[in-house]
Amino acid sequence: MSGGLRVLSVGPAVTVQDAGRPGWIGQGLSRGGAMDRQALAEAAALLDQPQGAALEMAGAGGRFEALSDLRIALTGAPMRAQIDGQPVVWHAVHALPKGAVLDLGPVTAGVYGYLSLGGGFDLPMVLGAQSAHLTAGLGARLEPGEVLPAGPDRGGPTGRKLAVEDRFSGGLLRLVPSLQTGLFPEEQRDRLGRTRFVRDSRANRMGVKLVPEGEGFGVEGGLSVVSEVITPGDIQITGDGAPFVLMAECQTTGGYPRLATVIPADLPRVAQAPAGAELRFRFVTLDEALAAEAAHRAQMAGLRGQVAPLIRHPSEVRDLLSLKLVSGFSNGEHHDH
Repeated sequence: MSGGLRVLSVGPAVTVQDAGRPGWIGQGLSRGGAMDRQALAEAAALLDQPQGAALEMAGAGGRFEALSDLRIALTGAPMRAQIDGQPVVWHAVHALPKGAVLDLGPVTAGVYGYLSLGGGFDLPMVLGAQSAHLTAGLGARLEPGEVLPAGPDRGGPTGRKLAVEDRFSGGLLRLVPSLQTGLFPEEQRDRLGRTRFVRDSRANRMGVKLVPEGEGFGVEGGLSVVSEVITPGDIQITGDGAPFVLMAECQTTGGYPRLATVIPADLPRVAQAPAGAELRFRFVTLDEALAAEAAHRAQMAGLRGQVAPLIRHPSEVRDLLSLKLVSGFSNGEHHDH
């Protein structure tokens, strides 16, 4: 092993996640993967490398020691981050020298933060992915003392940042009808778009419960619906009338009636909504949904062009006195942590 990260301490819900395992639903395995796949694309842009795996950290991260010189990208839900006790910026790529200690957490907004390495993680592929899929028994949560080997890094600049839109505080979710939307009374379908929902504290990688303001939703005989294929984004209505948005590790079939489906482009907003955040729904046409998806993919493809130098305040530069300054300009050497 050439190097990597040693886990000194870790939060209760930290796993390795990538884009997941598409193509296994016929064998009963949902795709899984990162709850906020947009964060993986942002990390790839910051590190200037193909999209790969990251540490997904729900609520809090942990403490990690660099076993070699590394580049790290911090994306997703912002966390309090420090390298050897010095604060570092989120949504950015930093140098993590050998022996340095990285402290991450708790979140300051959102739910899921991500730590990516230049070169990714040198971990085995299982069914085509490195992701842990806990409900399927693949992989496990990180534990103190583990070592995560780093893959070969072709190198690149550090001290660079990426401006991101707020997807960490709830907001509007666009919907398309599901196969069972027509089972619900028209009054309920109309009311869905007028109702304010609050993200419940009960949420995990399988799904997120939303509590409606006012009356719940449901169909007569809804609990006897025939089980059929489901997908992340489907909104199931359980016995208490509250919507349950299915997420990355949802089951592959289900028998609860589905009121609608959140389009994939808006699933990161669902994943990152903290408990108590307000969410609202709006039905869109299929053409509008396809246009939104195309725009989202184009945005992800263009992220590399939006990466910009990270300008830091002098008080944040530990080795400021070692730099040669002439009329406010540095000697051209790059220093970052």
